[in-house]
Amino acid sequence: MAPSRRWFPFLLSLLIIAADRWSKIAIRHSLSAFDQISIIPGWLRIIHTENPGAAFGILAEGNQWLRSGILIGVSTLVLIFVVSALWRAGSGFQSPLARAALGLVLGGAAGNLYDRIVHGTVTDFIEVYHGSWSFPDFNVADSAITVGAILLVLELIHPRRR
Repeated sequence: MAPSRRWFPFLLSLLIIAADRWSKIAIRHSLSAFDQISIIPGWLRIIHTENPGAAFGILAEGNQWLRSGILIGVSTLVLIFVVSALWRAGSGFQSPLARAALGLVLGGAAGNLYDRIVHGTVTDFIEVYHGSWSFPDFNVADSAITVGAILLVLELIHPRRR
């Protein structure tokens, strides 16, 4: 594998980490907890929230130390799996789409893991809503993980011929 192809997912993950860190720092410095800025009235707003749990607030309640241990442990295992899948030559994740997808997942997981370790919570700030319905708040890292996971599923469903 060409060196540039080998390093691309890692460079993509660094870009995601940088965008995630920058956006979370900007939110933390410009908005107090639960302050909001309407982007598309009735549909999209920026709102500063801190999520102590996993995606969609799972594990947000309960023992803080147990929750932190589980979430940091699972995130670390995901990072180890993704890095090894990207680094090993025969991992099965050699297509450009699969490698980009893993780069997105790696960057997103690392961005949220940083928040968990340093702040004990993950800063979320994007809210999609309409009327009384609201999708759980999310951030750049969550978006990268979601897009990466969708791309991996698409790659598994429709693999490209080598």
